Amino acid sequence: MNADISTQLSTFRQTIDNIDAALIHMLAERFRCTDQVGELKAEYDLPAVDKEREQRQFKRLKNLAEDANLDPVFVEKLMEFVISEVVQRHREIAMSRKGEAPTQAAIPGVP
Repeated sequence: MNADISTQLSTFRQTIDNIDAALIHMLAERFRCTDQVGELKAEYDLPAVDKEREQRQFKRLKNLAEDANLDPVFVEKLMEFVISEVVQRHREIAMSRKGEAPTQAAIPGVP
């Protein structure tokens, strides 16, 4: 491999590494915020899942994906995964406030 190609690959990979780090930090911040939502829901005994909010979010994110020339199906799958983690955390927060241990029934996708 010639030196120019190696330099270009290295530059691209460094950019990718920086973006990955930013994604991790953004996810961490998102979960800090959604945990606060979970605390509020637990305090007022609100359900962990808000299907109407989820539907609005998926529609909004689909539009954002399309505007960014990103596959909306990919974005939906990614966000389904993130939201399932949020819901699980909300259920765990609610159970911990009630002094209960999390059960498998509280974990999405686990029968």
